[in-house]
Amino acid sequence: MDLSVFSSMLSVNGPRGTRREGKKFRQYAAALSTTIGPFAVGTVLAWTSPVLPMLQSENSRIPITADEGSWVGSLIAIGAIIGSIPAGKGADIFGRKPTIAALAVPFIISWAMIYFATTVWELYAARLIAGAVIGGVTATVPMYIGEIAESSIRGELGSYIQVKVTLGILYVYAIGPFVSYEGLAVLCGIIPVIMFVLVLLVAPETPTYLLRSGRRKEAEHSLVLLRGHEYDIAGELEELQQQLEEEQKRSSKFKDLISSRATVRASIAVMGLLSFLSFSGINVLIFYAESIFKSSSSSISPQVSSIIIGVLQVKFTFASALLVDKAGRRVLLLISDSVMAVCLGCLGYFFWLQEHAVDVSAFSLIPLISLGVYISTFSLGFGPIPGVMMGELFSPDVKGLALGIVCVIASLLEFVVVKMYQNLLDWFDHGITFWIFAGFCVLGTVFVWFLVPETKNKTLQEIQNELSGKKKPNNRKDNPKGNRKQHMMDSLTGDQTHAAIV
Repeated sequence: MDLSVFSSMLSVNGPRGTRREGKKFRQYAAALSTTIGPFAVGTVLAWTSPVLPMLQSENSRIPITADEGSWVGSLIAIGAIIGSIPAGKGADIFGRKPTIAALAVPFIISWAMIYFATTVWELYAARLIAGAVIGGVTATVPMYIGEIAESSIRGELGSYIQVKVTLGILYVYAIGPFVSYEGLAVLCGIIPVIMFVLVLLVAPETPTYLLRSGRRKEAEHSLVLLRGHEYDIAGELEELQQQLEEEQKRSSKFKDLISSRATVRASIAVMGLLSFLSFSGINVLIFYAESIFKSSSSSISPQVSSIIIGVLQVKFTFASALLVDKAGRRVLLLISDSVMAVCLGCLGYFFWLQEHAVDVSAFSLIPLISLGVYISTFSLGFGPIPGVMMGELFSPDVKGLALGIVCVIASLLEFVVVKMYQNLLDWFDHGITFWIFAGFCVLGTVFVWFLVPETKNKTLQEIQNELSGKKKPNNRKDNPKGNRKQHMMDSLTGDQTHAAIV
């Protein structure tokens, strides 16, 4: 299977040495227009929260069982595996911009199928299609943003992907309880239409793709559009050309993944982050938010509680976008996963007491507080940062194959977690189930401490050198002042990259 689709996910770091950066407005505008796709992804993820209680009610238009509901929730993970590879190949053949715009079509089809569905099998098919589009968005939007962004705002723009996902989730939480099944499908189906129009009107094609296609003049025009007319594009074009020439000289076969020390370390870090993200139970909480609050018998209605959770998720994901290039990746990940473990532990204890006939009416706000803090800290670190680091840790020559394999495995793990949630409830009930998720958060914190490097303020080449075990040079001929400044920053911020990688 050819997974070289991701191989062109290059970040634009500009020419070596010191230079004035370009203007940022058009980069922000282009990134925000393409992240309408992740907003649509958020609507797909959150749709089950208000709709499954409708479908499992006595007056349901499509009566389904709890087990069938778990399939409706989990099948999007299988669809994501199917969709990521064709979308990525399309981005290489037809361009990033037209491929992202075209993803709106199957999105609209899936919502139309949900609107007209009369059987659970039609829902299964619609969710598979929606999952395939999620895979396509996951493969193409980070690729696009990585290729238009300057390194100084690369982390921030990459984090906007998760911000838009959370906005999509909040959108469904806010309107879902107050509209009909059909009305929700229509309101969600409008989003891909907006995505199609905005991407075509606002987003330019990436300079990297245009250079790969031999369209240098168009690549120059794209860079001027993204950086401003006062920006000297010559140095950046030269470096991009050199990166592409080096990439063409290298292969991206599986043996390259296991023969390179840097790639092995990057694979361990990325796969671990995505695995612990899945086993933290985040998608279970998003998919079944209303049902969980209903089971807790909270004094606040499940619908209002879900909206509060959605608002917190948006707020703290946006905060992460502002902090990720300042505070660093590792510190946010460590704070995030450790606090998540405590929150899930408290939530599990609340349900354990409730399930053992202990009166918990005096603590009825514990579920909302626990999940509120959980989702806030998740959104600050473990939500957006793994996606940012996926584009930073792999070298361009193996990035396509590595990320392809990693995304397939991560999607399978997500399917297992979401599908098994109902089984865990049947076997253990809510208390022990949430303790299991808490245990994985503890393991995730340990994993980040020992195996995840810090990539803040480092170029892609510096990251590769450190993953390979190469020592930092004491100075650089091309920019000794900049290097000394970076060394001082590393010392002040306690850069623990070498200690973090084993």
